[in-house]
Amino acid sequence: MTKNNSSLSAKASARANSAKQNSPGKVWLSLNLIVLALFSLSLSNLVTLFALDNFKRQRENMVSEQIEKRGIKEKSVLQALRNVPRHLFVSEELQSLAYADRPLPIGYGQTISQPYIVALMTELLNLKQGNKVLEIGSGSGYQAAILSEITQEVYTIEIIEELGESAKKRLKDLGYQSIRCRIGDGYYGWEEYAPFDGIMVTAAATHIPPSLIRQLKKGGKMCIPVGDPFLTQNLILIEKDQEGNLKTKNILPVRFVPFVR
Repeated sequence: MTKNNSSLSAKASARANSAKQNSPGKVWLSLNLIVLALFSLSLSNLVTLFALDNFKRQRENMVSEQIEKRGIKEKSVLQALRNVPRHLFVSEELQSLAYADRPLPIGYGQTISQPYIVALMTELLNLKQGNKVLEIGSGSGYQAAILSEITQEVYTIEIIEELGESAKKRLKDLGYQSIRCRIGDGYYGWEEYAPFDGIMVTAAATHIPPSLIRQLKKGGKMCIPVGDPFLTQNLILIEKDQEGNLKTKNILPVRFVPFVR
């Protein structure tokens, strides 16, 4: 075969291979694969949107049926409960129960409080934008997120390191950048940032820590469950007047996990 004939034969072979590669059947298969990929992506997005919409409906129902019907009226508190995705503060296995009328375990013997108790304690502090609030017992970070919906100056302390680090990361990932988190013994409060307009304790104490009383601002309020950690406790509201005098009020019986030290 001459050089010219060899060259022509090679070109003909290349055209034949190109024709095979671009045959209608292969083009159709490629289009089908693209359509299937787009359909799968759309289906995945639809499932995600449906799940988000479902959680939003559950959150609205939680507020209307569990919170408002029990007498919580403060609009900022109700809106905070509507805004914060409670299901993201529990394990994936418990997300279907996130908006139920009950506390849920979060590990290390701790719980995320019942939605109504979260709302009640928040309303009792009567916080306004710009107020400074201290939470003792970060847990999952849910209560701190609720507080942060009302005022930007939120400080939270958790003694269990694993929970504290997890809560800090979760809050940051959800955009709650202004919340200051600390690992430590909440019994001593957070002197560096005192005094506080509000202090919330989310664990049962046998008595009211003196350091927290000192760090409560004049005109401020503290909400704390007090009593036997393994029995029913009393939720107590403490108010400090402008002269520094204290007034206490029993709100209702509650059951909290023990104040860990």
